[in-house]
Amino acid sequence: MEEAKKTNNYIKGASVLAATVAITKVIGAIYKIPLYNLLGDEGTAHFQVIYVIYNLLLTISTAGIPVALSRLISESLATKRYNQADRYYRMGFVTFILVGIAGMLVMLVLAQDLANMMGDYEVAFGVRCLAPAVLFACCVSVFRGYSQGHGNMMPTAISQIMEVSCKLVFGLTIAWILVKSGYGSATVAAGAIVGVTIGLGLAIPVLYLYIRNMKKKRLPVGERTDVPDPRLDTVKRILSIGIPIMIGSSILNIITLIDTKLVLYRLQTGAGFSYLDAKVLYGVYSKALTLFNLPNAFITPIAVSVVPFISAALATKDLRGARDVMESSMKLTNLFSLPCAVGLMVLAFPIFNVLYPSSDKSGPDLMLMLGFASFFVCSYLITNAILQASGYEKLALFTLPIGGVIKVVVNWFLVGTPDINIMGAPIGTIACYFFITIINIVFIVTKVPGRPRFMVTFLRPLVCSVAMGAAAWAVYGLSRRLIP
Repeated sequence: MEEAKKTNNYIKGASVLAATVAITKVIGAIYKIPLYNLLGDEGTAHFQVIYVIYNLLLTISTAGIPVALSRLISESLATKRYNQADRYYRMGFVTFILVGIAGMLVMLVLAQDLANMMGDYEVAFGVRCLAPAVLFACCVSVFRGYSQGHGNMMPTAISQIMEVSCKLVFGLTIAWILVKSGYGSATVAAGAIVGVTIGLGLAIPVLYLYIRNMKKKRLPVGERTDVPDPRLDTVKRILSIGIPIMIGSSILNIITLIDTKLVLYRLQTGAGFSYLDAKVLYGVYSKALTLFNLPNAFITPIAVSVVPFISAALATKDLRGARDVMESSMKLTNLFSLPCAVGLMVLAFPIFNVLYPSSDKSGPDLMLMLGFASFFVCSYLITNAILQASGYEKLALFTLPIGGVIKVVVNWFLVGTPDINIMGAPIGTIACYFFITIINIVFIVTKVPGRPRFMVTFLRPLVCSVAMGAAAWAVYGLSRRLIP
């Protein structure tokens, strides 16, 4: 009975975030599809480069915050250390505000150097526009971690909806005005990004009031009898979990940053394209990445929700409860990621050409290969979350660098081959995440107590997805013949 309750609570949290993702993806599509068509392939490349720089510094500043606080607070609540849970929240807030200030200053002061390093000197202004967003994101991440530790996913949902809504309202409006005013694509891309900063800034007071209301409903003071650890020990504990997660996530972002520069560089020096043609090809690849990122956006809520519940179960030695949550999360992941991957592969041509009709002809082929890669990205996300919840977050420091090196090496040779060129980029992505997923599974099988049964969670979704893909392929082929 208790195990079923834990699983239901975890599914409830995941459902809230999954519904949020559905809402944000609809809003995001309304934002990105017209924006990318407004920017064109070259402007889209500028937009993507700015985001790669921002995501790296954002990951360094915030990646470990929600997971560390979520795990530590859930463990404290499970063992009835309520005062310690509050101390984790307060010390985490102070610590990561300082981290956010440092990240913001780096983007402000070194914007041109970062742009030059990426091989796109025109995006420095856009980098500066996003600098305050790093500080705002640190504040928001602390609120998210505290609420997730309580099993409450609403603050995370609220902040995500606010961010994407402001991107749509402010970002798209500013981009349209700049285009009508005759500004270049790099300036338009910078204007479109301003909405991110506005959205995160507005989310801070909203989440602060929400968390304050949560704390009013906590246990009476008389029931809080535990003595919290010293403040310095509390900070050390947060950082001991948060830093390995941050480093692991940063490694992939660093690899992505290197990969962005590498793809543009190898398209010119290896494949023989001009600077303008290379930016166009990378812009088309960026459009395909938008659809590629759709499945893993729905798996991230499952990965976020699973951490506090597995951590709490393991803290109380409830191995059966931990296994039930692990297996449930993996079933949900496979039930969503496998059909998405098959659908993107089978229907790559009509989907891409309906959304981006004026793009380079390589777009559908890029999306087909990225659709295959999306399954391994989703598998990486959920297996990595299980390892983090089980106390093995440091293992990512082994798998992620090797996966990143594989991606860089594959892209160096394939993107630089004239006959393959931009098509080499998704092949590198497949190789990277396939390796990381397999190694994560090996670690779970050998190290995690109460490990899940992988074949039980995988076979049925696979069979159903293959049948679905065959039906979609047949219906689409028949429709093309019958409908002019």
